[in-house]
Amino acid sequence: MSNFFKQTLASLLGTLLGLFLFAGAGTTGLLLLLFAAASSSNTSPVVKDKSVVVLDLSMNITDREPSAGEELQNRFSGVTQERMTLRNVIDSLEKAQRDKRIVAIYLDGSRGGNNLGFASLKEIRKALEEFRKSGKKVIAYGVSWNEREYYLSSVADTIALNPLGGLEINGLSSQPMFVAGALQKYGIGVQVVRAGKFKGAVEPFVLNKLSPENREQTQKLLDDVWGEWRNTVGNSRKINPQKLQAIADNQSLLEPTEAKTNGLVDQVAYNDQVVADLKKLTGSDKKDNTFTQISLRRYAQVPGQSLGVARNSKNKIAVVYAEGDIVDGKGDDGQIGGDRFARIFNKIRQDENVKAVVLRINSPGGSATASEVMQREIRLTRESKPVVVSMGDYAASGGYWIATDSNRIFAEPNTITGSIGVFGVLFNGQKLANDNGITWDAVKTGRYADSQTVARPKSPQEIAIYQRSVDRIYNMFVNKVAQGRKLPTQKVAQIAQGRVWSGVTAKQIGLVDEIGGLNAAIEYAAKEAKLGKDWQLREYPRESSFEERFFGGVVEEISTTLGIEKLDVKPNDPLTVQIRKIQQEISVLQTMNDPQGVYARLPVNLKIE
Repeated sequence: MSNFFKQTLASLLGTLLGLFLFAGAGTTGLLLLLFAAASSSNTSPVVKDKSVVVLDLSMNITDREPSAGEELQNRFSGVTQERMTLRNVIDSLEKAQRDKRIVAIYLDGSRGGNNLGFASLKEIRKALEEFRKSGKKVIAYGVSWNEREYYLSSVADTIALNPLGGLEINGLSSQPMFVAGALQKYGIGVQVVRAGKFKGAVEPFVLNKLSPENREQTQKLLDDVWGEWRNTVGNSRKINPQKLQAIADNQSLLEPTEAKTNGLVDQVAYNDQVVADLKKLTGSDKKDNTFTQISLRRYAQVPGQSLGVARNSKNKIAVVYAEGDIVDGKGDDGQIGGDRFARIFNKIRQDENVKAVVLRINSPGGSATASEVMQREIRLTRESKPVVVSMGDYAASGGYWIATDSNRIFAEPNTITGSIGVFGVLFNGQKLANDNGITWDAVKTGRYADSQTVARPKSPQEIAIYQRSVDRIYNMFVNKVAQGRKLPTQKVAQIAQGRVWSGVTAKQIGLVDEIGGLNAAIEYAAKEAKLGKDWQLREYPRESSFEERFFGGVVEEISTTLGIEKLDVKPNDPLTVQIRKIQQEISVLQTMNDPQGVYARLPVNLKIE
């Protein structure tokens, strides 16, 4: 019997060892295959003479690189989208400007546009303007343009519109969604505490339409952004801004021939006709299927040293991308975790090679506690090296909180900023539960021991406690702005109140120092650190794991090799768009994890369309 057990045990161990070796060999083989694929994909793209760089206007452009986790999940699910960082787009356009092999930029709007804000579009537009100044051409083609896509495309030398297409110029709007009625219908109670009469973030939960104050600030914001749109487009197309306003008021949607008659487009043409013109520009053979081209995403991989774009220096300028909702703790992908970003600044502060910091903010705000955790580290960092802020599409509320102690703040004229105010939302499910036969009871040792419960509404005394906390944090916010911006506290109190401002107005009232983009902020940081031209960028957050970096760079090659189709996940039909809006509202609530329940955030559903 003992031999039987010995033989069985030996057999079992042998089987396990074999499986282990097989799995190890399989994993090793897979890694070798992946490594080989990665090596083959690292070769620099070939750029032919008289090439056109193609910028697909539907491409997803963000401030930060996707994390390795996001990249792997998207690739293996087969649902992905072309993606570049804004910084990479701008650098690539500058590189193309200096590259003698590149003769033009083609803005391809045949697949629609993306959801970039006007401030980010402004930065890309500036880079395209510089490209044109070098004597090279910018050609734009689209089928159906709205104000956002046309804002960028209007920079082109030649604009072509499909004969079946159209051009929407009807102004800008914001259509907030209010859920107070739904919450009441389903028995969910809501109580709010806030500081600042313009703090519209709580209104969707307690009102069924905009308050007069929120309507006032939204109208002013839209007027500023729309005014910048009319001036910028008008300058490029040599059209009076008043004429553009008349078109918006009287025509709204222009047919291709009307768009051409009004000077908004140069050609009414099909895609093959535009391609034929690009063939002539690039000297391509008429028999070729298309013109000599390279995508902007592919061109970004072309080394820039010989073109004077890439730098190599031991002096580093750190660019920290704070993009997304501000949340307490580490945070997930697409969020600004207070603790995680505080550690980033702590590390930067101790790195002697980092001579200056540019904090790129693209955030509507969020947790007041997390904002303060980051702001403290930013302030300590500024004591040893310059910290310059570059505001993207949004840098408001908590996003402005973390900017207050910087040396200088840059924003685009159409950046959404300010919103200096705080609030708290207190939900309870008493009616919902009671209507379904659920009740609670409580035993406690103190009057307020159960004040965190969702079983009942808060008492007036409890609301007063929450209000004191909100008022205290609001006063702290106002004082931080006053000290950081060197403004009288009384003035800050007047321009705060949770009110949202455009970048151009924020400069007028002292919340912003200069109108400019990310490049302007980087150049200022280099000047403050007295680096001259001897510096190199280092971007944060950075991937720390070899496995993540390795797999993140390899999966695209595997997807291409295996023929995995890339799917466009953007909603198209109106119903899906509205459902997505509801999902976004809910997702915002899920990020609200401040330990004190106090938030410095933009109105939840402020969207400019």
